[in-house]
Amino acid sequence: MKTVLIIGGGGYVGTELQKLLIENGFKVKVFDTFWYSEGKWPSGSFAGQENLQYVTGDVRDIALLKETLAGVDSCIHLACISNDPSYELDPNLAREVNYEAFKKLIPVLNESSLQRFIYASSSSVYGVKQEPNVTEDLSLEPISDYSKYKAACEKSLLDGIKSNIITTIIRPSTVCGFSHRQRFDLVVNILTLSALTKRKISVDGGDQFRPNLHIKDMINCYLKLLTAPIELINREIFNVAGENLTVKDIALRVQKIVGNDSEIEFLPTKDARSYRVSGEKIARVIGFKPTFTIEDAIADIRDSYLSGAFPDTTWSGYFNIKRMNEILQLRTP
Repeated sequence: MKTVLIIGGGGYVGTELQKLLIENGFKVKVFDTFWYSEGKWPSGSFAGQENLQYVTGDVRDIALLKETLAGVDSCIHLACISNDPSYELDPNLAREVNYEAFKKLIPVLNESSLQRFIYASSSSVYGVKQEPNVTEDLSLEPISDYSKYKAACEKSLLDGIKSNIITTIIRPSTVCGFSHRQRFDLVVNILTLSALTKRKISVDGGDQFRPNLHIKDMINCYLKLLTAPIELINREIFNVAGENLTVKDIALRVQKIVGNDSEIEFLPTKDARSYRVSGEKIARVIGFKPTFTIEDAIADIRDSYLSGAFPDTTWSGYFNIKRMNEILQLRTP
């Protein structure tokens, strides 16, 4: 039984990934601060939980990471302070977590028995692109500090990791849908929640293209990479793309799924980012293609909401910037 370490595995994507890997016969270690309590599954949630281990730690604690890497075959690195607003709350902390800690981790990986390493970058590293399909060979023009450090981590990894560790970088689209550790600060999820709770869908701009990916496709992609032939994925960079839709089109799909009584309101926006990401390479190389749609993600959130899964939709745990604010206030003397 292979052991996978998910660094930052208590987040929106990582929590669902834990369960998928256990169900597919892996042992799983999760290294996370667990600022979000839902990042840990309650005992008895699914079969095989005896093969799931939680390690509470900060990625800046390199000694603890080194200890946790013992006996690990593969590692998926998801840890970061995500989204630009959360990053900007404390840029120094964000730099330490997202970039400096990652650079310090690379020598530790080189000293470990690790066989395979997957780094989650972001499609935001491309910046604003006019091309109808953004492919992996286009230049990186990150705009925010968050995306700049993602790009810098990619370079540090490829420059520094040992050649005998199978290394893959992925650039996911924005993930959407239901998770045990839910987020409502992602575009599809935001618009869906607004329709459910306010019967109004507020759209900033509307003509900007946004690539979105169902969370089930995202975690299935990690599973595919863990088992893909090494000669196909080593030192490769892959976009993981879902559907490229304008924000207006996303709003119309939300309206269709949630109910036509939801009004769409268009507002001016300062966010001019618009890009369409191509997933052709990963489909061609390892045969990965998304099988879920944005409508599926909207319907999953709708059904979860109607079943009472979110008793307080204003809770800070659903919004990274709110939770980060709470954490920073607790850390202030």
